[in-house]
Amino acid sequence: MTIMTHSRKNRTLRLVSYNIRKARGLDGRRDPGRVLDVINALDADVITLQEADRRLGDRPTAVPRNLIAQATDFDVVPLAANNVSLGWHGNAVLVRRGIAVKTASRIDLPGAEPRGAVSVTLENGFTIIGVHLGLLRQSRRSQLRAIVGGLDPSQKVAIIGDMNEWAVTRGFEALEESFVLHSPGRSFHAARPIAALDRLALSHGLTLGDAGVDQSPLARMASDHLPIWADIS
Repeated sequence: MTIMTHSRKNRTLRLVSYNIRKARGLDGRRDPGRVLDVINALDADVITLQEADRRLGDRPTAVPRNLIAQATDFDVVPLAANNVSLGWHGNAVLVRRGIAVKTASRIDLPGAEPRGAVSVTLENGFTIIGVHLGLLRQSRRSQLRAIVGGLDPSQKVAIIGDMNEWAVTRGFEALEESFVLHSPGRSFHAARPIAALDRLALSHGLTLGDAGVDQSPLARMASDHLPIWADIS
């Protein structure tokens, strides 16, 4: 397993979002190491994960903390409500070592099924909110309203994750006033990407420099979603 070192010049902040499907790949194997290999190749600064925990019981992590510590250059932001999970409702955040986290919090979300989001503010005041929105559009709309309604208008915020929306613009009405929605590309299904389910929204004052979808052979096998990345300034 290889740890990626910084290679970009004049670095902006690189955000990554990755629905890892509990580390179960398209070959049916649950392989946390393979997921971390995909992550290490993305040269990210902050990574939001979805489905990072198992669904049943105490929701144990799908990728062991000690493996993350040993095999990557990332720290797990403490967001879990217990000592077992990696995150909250499967949402976890990894931050490259050396990047200071000012605050971290969990966000309860409304909807027809249990959902939650996670919020991490870096020392420079930039807030990243990781989401995995509901399966029903009505729920997704109410969840985005809840997230946006809890923000300070002066905050610089990126909302990023699996937004579960197949439409191009419908369902994102809550973002229209204060955010710009971006779709780095088609990220689902990993074997044959046809939908841009994984997206990010940037508040005014943030600029998207570049963005894309990791379509490497390893990423196409490690989960049913491909990771998205975005360079933010």
